[in-house]
Amino acid sequence: MAVRIYSDSLFLTDELDRMKKVAIQGYRGCFHEQASREFYSEMGEDIRIVECPTFESLFKAMEDGAADAAVMAIENTISGGLIPNFELLRSYPFRIKGEVYIRIEQNLMALPGQRIEDIRQVRTHYMAINQTRKFFEENCPWITVVEHEDTAKAAIEIATEGLMGVGAVASSLAAEQNGLQILAPGIETYKQNFTRFLILDDSLTVPKSRIDKATLCFTLPHKPGSLAQILTILSFYDMNLTRIQSLPIPGHEWQYFFYADIKFSTYARYRQALKAARPLMKDLNVLGEYKSAQ
Repeated sequence: MAVRIYSDSLFLTDELDRMKKVAIQGYRGCFHEQASREFYSEMGEDIRIVECPTFESLFKAMEDGAADAAVMAIENTISGGLIPNFELLRSYPFRIKGEVYIRIEQNLMALPGQRIEDIRQVRTHYMAINQTRKFFEENCPWITVVEHEDTAKAAIEIATEGLMGVGAVASSLAAEQNGLQILAPGIETYKQNFTRFLILDDSLTVPKSRIDKATLCFTLPHKPGSLAQILTILSFYDMNLTRIQSLPIPGHEWQYFFYADIKFSTYARYRQALKAARPLMKDLNVLGEYKSAQ
């Protein structure tokens, strides 16, 4: 597993050592870093970013002590849920302690002193290509858009290699960190494009009075009506089911893990709902209890 730790060089060594190391999937300047800094800045904490190449290596970094916490994308309002990440949440012992929503604003950027007319190639992640295809087709058809492994890494390469005539589509944070000029801001087709990120940080203690959301993983007996019974109980106790996802259980034909996000007004009422539903479940794993984000 290859991870890289970095932070702003303005801090002294002892200050860096005291900073919380937060693992993200991707490279500096990516939306994962943006989400991390937004969440922890509200808590008054300075952080160091631990770059991880994959989502599983993010969990491994915490497991090995290379990171103290992690911020991980779990779903997007356009592309839906990141299905493999649900399995990672179930497979590792780290609990969800918070969440943050980031509006995904894609920006066309390049080295300073250039115009859009000077750009012949743009590099970015395939999801960013899908989100900005209309802009390039309608406004600059002379640009060839090339798929890249990471939006932020494309920006880093342009800056470090001094690539003229080449642009990247990435976050404004990537442009700021790499000294790139934004030639066209907000070029995504759908403006209401948000990604939800989960905070995995065992050092955080969320008071029960503030907890209003939980993420559960459970299995059910393989018989008709088992899921309907659970949903009826949740409804009776005024639980708001905001998401449910089913994934097959390997080796058990037509049986599933159910991942559910529920919101509630009082923690006591939520615990009553779990107590009533638990006898109807084969297994229940509470992946996190936390304060929901707006």
